[in-house]
This record gives sequence, structure tokens and C-alpha cells, in this order.
Amino acid sequence: MAAADTVSRLDADIRALFDKGGIDALDALPRIGKGISKAIAEILITGRWRQLERLRTGEDDAGLFQAVPGIGPELATRIHDTLHIDTLEALELAVRDGRLGRVEGIGPRRLAGIRASLDDILSRQRQWRDLHQRKAPAVEPSVSTLLEIDRLYREKVAAGALPTIAPKRMNPEGKAWLPVLHVSRDQWHFTALFSNTPRAHELRRTADWVVIYFYDADHQEGRRTVVTETRGSLIGRRVVRGRELECRAQYLGLAR
Repeated sequence: MAAADTVSRLDADIRALFDKGGIDALDALPRIGKGISKAIAEILITGRWRQLERLRTGEDDAGLFQAVPGIGPELATRIHDTLHIDTLEALELAVRDGRLGRVEGIGPRRLAGIRASLDDILSRQRQWRDLHQRKAPAVEPSVSTLLEIDRLYREKVAAGALPTIAPKRMNPEGKAWLPVLHVSRDQWHFTALFSNTPRAHELRRTADWVVIYFYDADHQEGRRTVVTETRGSLIGRRVVRGRELECRAQYLGLAR
């Protein structure tokens, strides 16, 4: 909250400060730092902060569409499930090639409104990318670190020691059931929470699949999902999806 106090006590308007000096002017403020300054810049340019939206939607692929005026939770889910798309760029393509207009609940007037809003949102996002190209971290946290965060998260969930949020999707009652962990290790900052995707619910893995977001001191972001393996030599083990070979080496090393 130190950064929030700094911003609230500023004598000058933060947008004017950013317009004049860019990210460097924000980074120079007391108790702000490079990561938070980039987050503020993203909000000032695009009107959104992707990390916050991820937490609000509970790692929900369709939740991103709700940033577009005229698209509510039900329509966002219908678009995602009908067209099998999960990015605003893919939504823009669906608008232009006519597929979005064939989704139930989208008439000509709503389609025109979505097109205009989407053009504005993507224009601001492209401005942000031009200012600061965001790349995936060249080096991710080690498998052992990710597995440790996964273990810590599940232990704290079992102990009832974590705050919970109310994801927008797959949660018709608006219940705050999704535990969230924020923790730092070395140069990495982590946010961990159970997967709230339709697939996780369908397979009854909402208490098993753990999504871990991470970013480093430069605020370069990444994400991995940790699951209990259901086949092969690692069956029953916790593994990091996409890094199974490293997990196998990790477990073999522990077994020696």
C-alpha cells in the first residue's frame, strides 16, 4: 500500500506527470519502483491492468471480453464457447469476418457498438505496446520454486489461511470461494489460485489445478499451471504443465 499512499499524496496530477516524463517519471517517485510504474502506465494508456483482470475473473479465458462495453458475463461465455476464441485480437477478427454477428444475442446495433468499443480498446493497447513491448521472461522461475509455491498454496488453502475472491465466471451466486496467495521468492513475485476454467469444472479439477502467475523486477510476466499427473511415470505427482521433463528430473534427483 506504500505505492498507493505515494500516488494519493502527489501534488501534481499523475497523468500529467506521466505525459511529461513517461515511465521514468513514475519510477522516480518514492516507493513506486519499476514494476508498479509500468502497471500505472498501462492503466493510464489502456484504462486496464491485465493482472488485476486476471484476478477478478479467476483465470477466466472469456472474462477478458467483459472489458468491451456491451459484452456481459453471459454473452462473453457464449462468444468464447461458440467461436472458441480467447483474445481481443481474435474477437476483432470475428467482428470483421462476420462470425460475431452470428452469435446468439448479438444484433446489428450491438455489433456496431462492440466494433467501435473494440477499436478504441485495441488502439490504446497498441499504443501501450509501442511504448513498452512486453515480453515473456527469458528465464522463468525454476521448477522446484514453482512446485514450492504450489505446495505452499495448497497447504494454506487446507488451513483456511488465505483470502478469497468471487470470480465472475462459473459462479452464478457470486460467492467468494476462490483462495488467492501472493508471495515473493528471490526476484520473483507470485500469485497462485485454483483454475476456474470450464474445463477444470468439467473434469472436477478446481481443487487440483493451481495457476501460478509470476513477474520479475522488470514486471515481465509469465504463467504456469501445476496439476496432479494422471498418467505416465509421474502419475500421482505434482507437475508443471509444459515443463514435465524438468519435473521428472527434479523427482528423480530427490529419489536418489
